[in-house]
Amino acid sequence: MPRPPTDWITLAEAVEVFAASNVDITTSTLARWARAGRLQSIRPGRRIYVRRAQVRSMLTPRRRGVRAEELQGGLFDRWEP
Repeated sequence: MPRPPTDWITLAEAVEVFAASNVDITTSTLARWARAGRLQSIRPGRRIYVRRAQVRSMLTPRRRGVRAEELQGGLFDRWEP
């Protein structure tokens, strides 16, 4: 009987999510992140479970806006629209 879908996944399943995005990571690294609090986790028995949504969010590039003051000076001086 298949397991019902849940947001909590094992570390091995989290490794598979990372691998699907071509990110090589080990279960021991994820366990260390869970102990350090970088990943929300639960441990109802011997297995550690992490949130699937949080794992996926770690794979999403962070967007950072660039202000005009941060641009290299003179970068657009000769640019004409």
